[in-house]
Amino acid sequence: MRILITGAAGMVGRKLTERLVRDGTLRGQKITALALHDIVEPPVPVFDGVAVTAHASDLARQGVAEELAAEKPDVVFHLAGVVSGEAEANFDLGYRVNLDGTRALFDALRLTQNAPRVVYTSSIAVFGAPFPDVIPDEFHPTPLTSYGTQKLMGEALLADYTRRGFFDGIGIRLPTICVRPGKPNKAASGFFSGIIREPLAGLEAILPVPRSVVHTHASPRSAVNFLVHAAEIDGDKVGPRRNLTMPGVAVSVGEQIEALRRIAGAKAVALIREQPDEAVWAIVKNWPTRFEAKRARELGFTAEQSFDEIIRTHIEDERGA
Repeated sequence: MRILITGAAGMVGRKLTERLVRDGTLRGQKITALALHDIVEPPVPVFDGVAVTAHASDLARQGVAEELAAEKPDVVFHLAGVVSGEAEANFDLGYRVNLDGTRALFDALRLTQNAPRVVYTSSIAVFGAPFPDVIPDEFHPTPLTSYGTQKLMGEALLADYTRRGFFDGIGIRLPTICVRPGKPNKAASGFFSGIIREPLAGLEAILPVPRSVVHTHASPRSAVNFLVHAAEIDGDKVGPRRNLTMPGVAVSVGEQIEALRRIAGAKAVALIREQPDEAVWAIVKNWPTRFEAKRARELGFTAEQSFDEIIRTHIEDERGA
């Protein structure tokens, strides 16, 4: 079993790598080769008996995708991408990475005639307002950001390349992954993690949107579970609609804060400072809130049941319980 991960230096990429090293197998087969790619060199794990290679390059640059595809991976996790806030602020960069890089990779895989399983990380940003109270699987994607548009284009490519038999693709629309460890990134959704992560570390956190904002979340642990399950699922059961909205926990920002209060107390909550940011609000106000995610649940994808559980998962995984 040969595996390629793009975006391997990112938070989810690193955690997926750790999971694969821990399991040692995927799709019932022993992992024999693991290729890790990102714009910066990913960390290389100790993986006994497995050929691990790291690549630092621009996926959209001519020849890079072809080099990665030449190894004929059996499973490809395509996680590489520019996050929402950065894609909106830098139009050219967003399209170069999120669309051109994706197309280059998919086409390079097509030309190998290897037909691997491809797991593509999309986003709930493919949906745009106005929304029903709960968004069903049949809701039409009409993105209102460049990032969402780029991800929707990737979904369309994935479905068409799968239809043509070039590879066997599964697209997973991730909710906001929370609580993200480490330092803040340029995602417009970063404050959802920041208002939990920073207070737990005794640091001040900025809340740029109203407490009434409702959003759907899943933990990094669930995100990795989604990816592994998508790699192993029977494609025939998925059918021709290859892009799936993942389950998660839908809560308001106020409910997030109350969950933090229950777990860490009033002193932690007092570290949250409300400071409206019109640029962030302009993006967030057009995001979807709650999802039915019926198809994904029926296919065996699972996530946390409460935001308290998400916080406790973060504490267990990142703060030594």
